[in-house]
Amino acid sequence: MERVAMHLKAEHLDREPVDHRFKGLPLDAEGLTVGELAAQRRDLFTGGFTTPVLALSAEALEHNLALLETYAERHGLAFAPHGKTSMAPQLFDRQVAHGAWGITAAVPHQARVYRAFGVRRIFLANEVVDAAALRWVAAELERDPDFRFICYVDSVRGVELMDQALAGAGASRPVDVVVELGAGDGARTGARTDADCAAVADAVAATRTLRLVGVAGYEGEVPDATPERVRAWLERLTGLAVAFDKDGRFPDGLDEIVVSAGGSAWFDTVAEVFAELAPLSRPVLKLLRSGAYVSHDDGQYRNLTPFNRVPGEGALQPAFRLWAQVVSRPTPDQAFVNAGKRDAAYDLHLPEAQVVRSARDGSVRPADGITVSRLSDQHAWLETADGARLEVGDWVGMGLSHPCTSFDKWQLIPVVEADGTVTDFIRTFF
Repeated sequence: MERVAMHLKAEHLDREPVDHRFKGLPLDAEGLTVGELAAQRRDLFTGGFTTPVLALSAEALEHNLALLETYAERHGLAFAPHGKTSMAPQLFDRQVAHGAWGITAAVPHQARVYRAFGVRRIFLANEVVDAAALRWVAAELERDPDFRFICYVDSVRGVELMDQALAGAGASRPVDVVVELGAGDGARTGARTDADCAAVADAVAATRTLRLVGVAGYEGEVPDATPERVRAWLERLTGLAVAFDKDGRFPDGLDEIVVSAGGSAWFDTVAEVFAELAPLSRPVLKLLRSGAYVSHDDGQYRNLTPFNRVPGEGALQPAFRLWAQVVSRPTPDQAFVNAGKRDAAYDLHLPEAQVVRSARDGSVRPADGITVSRLSDQHAWLETADGARLEVGDWVGMGLSHPCTSFDKWQLIPVVEADGTVTDFIRTFF
C-alpha cells in the first residue's frame, strides 16, 4: 500500500501557549508552550494537572494504529479513517504513517482543517451542495495538482447544484464523485434503488465539472443489521460497481475504480465481501473508512467491534480514561466527582468507573462497588455499594463510550504512558 507523506504544522502546535483555554493542564505551566510542557514529562497525578482531565494511553494509541494497519494490509484494503472521530491532525499524521491512504471527512469544515495540516487525500462521505464550499474545493484542486478529493453524490438535483457551483467557479479540474447507495428503507442518505443510482451516474456523465470514479455507502445504517443483512447490502454495493463498469459508466482515462464502505462495527464483513469482488476493467481501490478504532472505547465499540467476531485478528484497546476527583461524599451510598456532561461522552452510555487512586498514598485499586448513575453538567453521580472504599479527594478513573463525542469536549488532551508520565498533547479542531 502506498504511503503518503504528510507535512503537518506540528511545530506550530508545539509553540501554542499553555493558558486558560485548555482544561486540566497544570496551573503553573502558564507561559510555557505545549512543546515545552511535554518536554518536562510531568506525572499526570503529581505534576500539577487539575481535575477533571482526559488522558489518552500512549500504549493503546500505538497498538490500535498498528493493528488497523496490519488488518488493512492483510485484507488488501486501502484505508481512509474517518477523521471526524478525533479532529486531531497529530493523529491523522500517525494514521498516515501507519499506512492510511488518506482521511475521511463528513463536512467541508473538516476538509478545510485537513488541508490546513497538509492532508493530500480526502474522501468526503457526503454530497456537497454548498456553493461556497464547492468553490473552495475547486480552488484547492487548482492550487495543488497533487490534491485528491472524492465526495458522494446521491441525487440528480445534487449533481445539478454541484455542476452549477463548479462551473460558476471556473473549475479547471473535475471533482471526483462516487454514487452513494443507500443502506435501505428508513436508512440515512444515499440513492435507494439501482435505477436511482444509474440516474445519478448519468447526470454526472452529462457534466464537465464532475467525474464518476466509483460507488460507496455506509453499512452501519442497514436497518436491523445482522451479518446476513449487512453482507446482502454490501453485495448490492459491489454489484453496482460491476454493473456500472459493464455498462461503460466509468469515463475513459480513469486509472482506478473506487469501492468504499466501512464503519467501525462491520469492517470484517466489508473485508469479506470486497475480497469477493470480481475483477473489473480497471484496478479497484477498496477503501475502508473506519475511524473509532484510533481510541476505541469502553462501551459502544467495545461491544460492537468486529474483533469480537474475529478474535484471531487481534483486539483493540480502549485509550481514553477520564480522571475526576471526589468532591462530596454525603452518604454511605453516594459520592460525587467533578466531571459531568461538559467533560464526558454520554450520548450512548454513561462513563464506567474503573479505578480509584487514593488521595492518601497514591495507590491505585479497582473501583469495586462504584457505579456512575447520572451526569449533571459538572458532576458525575456515583452509587457506592456496601464496603466500597471511596473518600473525598480520591481520584476516580472512568472509561468512556463513543470516541466521537469524547474527543470533541477537549481541545488539548495529554498522552500518558502506563506509569503516568505525560509525553505529548493532542490538539483537536472541532
